[in-house]
Amino acid sequence: MKKRFLGIVLVYLLASACGFKLSSSTPTPSGPRTLTVMTHDSFAASEQIIQAFEDQNNVKVQFLISGDAGTALNKAILAKGNPLADVFYGLDNTFLSRALVEDIFEPYDAPILSSIPDLFKLDPQNRAIPIDYGDVCLNYDKTFFTERSLPPPKNLSDLVKAEYRSMLVVENPASSSPGLAFLLATIGHFGEENYLDYWKKLVENDVLVVNDWEQAYYTEFSHYGGTRPIVVSYGSSPPFEVIFAEQPIAEPSTAVITNDRSCFRQIEFVGILKGTKNRDLAEKWLDYMLSPAFQEDIPLQMFVFPVNPAAKLDERFIKFLAVPEETAIISPEDIASKREAWIKTWTETVLR
Repeated sequence: MKKRFLGIVLVYLLASACGFKLSSSTPTPSGPRTLTVMTHDSFAASEQIIQAFEDQNNVKVQFLISGDAGTALNKAILAKGNPLADVFYGLDNTFLSRALVEDIFEPYDAPILSSIPDLFKLDPQNRAIPIDYGDVCLNYDKTFFTERSLPPPKNLSDLVKAEYRSMLVVENPASSSPGLAFLLATIGHFGEENYLDYWKKLVENDVLVVNDWEQAYYTEFSHYGGTRPIVVSYGSSPPFEVIFAEQPIAEPSTAVITNDRSCFRQIEFVGILKGTKNRDLAEKWLDYMLSPAFQEDIPLQMFVFPVNPAAKLDERFIKFLAVPEETAIISPEDIASKREAWIKTWTETVLR
């Protein structure tokens, strides 16, 4: 017995000297797990909101910024079966059907979904969970038009007039969700038979097409130093100009065209990616995104509406918000069956 004990001690000492660690049945404290959330470029959330989730669940949230919504979805599809992340946020109703056909999400019946209005729930199997919504509309630089004593356009039809030549910048619908939403707005407004003729006139009037919203708004839009005073953005963009102005201003210097079904309503979703090894954390993250705390953070971070009616909106957000009385409407079935064909014919007409 004594020899056996000495042998054990000798083995332990040799292992220690060589830098090895013997296994122990005594549990050791584990560090936080990592939850990876894949998003589009425009995702934003306040640090305290993220920190609260991390503290509550002993987790580190890692965000994988993956381009505009269309680009991010392509990456998620290419990684199907071996996902790049646990969760994907930023898919919208213009790309929803493609994600569902590709079967990249796992269903999740989030308990709080019973409190979310049915009009936002576009997937009966709850693979894609609605998080926020907003109206994609034409925004314009009020100062630009005032200085030139030129009235801003009132609707989509005005954009093909000579006085608005070289003024419009739009996003490519093949890569950008607001770009696709605007394309759908033109189809809903002019009809499937006439929308390409409208785009031909826009091309003749020197429309500028860029890849994503960030480039369109922060580079090409005249309000930020570009040359284009009309941009495809959101009905919620003007509050941003007031709330985050470097110097306090009484009202935004941008405005939104909401007349005559010129806007398209966009709903954004989140889903648990198939193959995640952190299903439990993914469910908690989805629950958290639907909670009033996260939902109330959304408007002042991404300037879209929360889908949870229990969330309260900031008064400044409400005051300067532009809400269209009527938006262009295309059925989800038509978007699903015709989206790729519409993008293809648009590309052939506008870019070639």
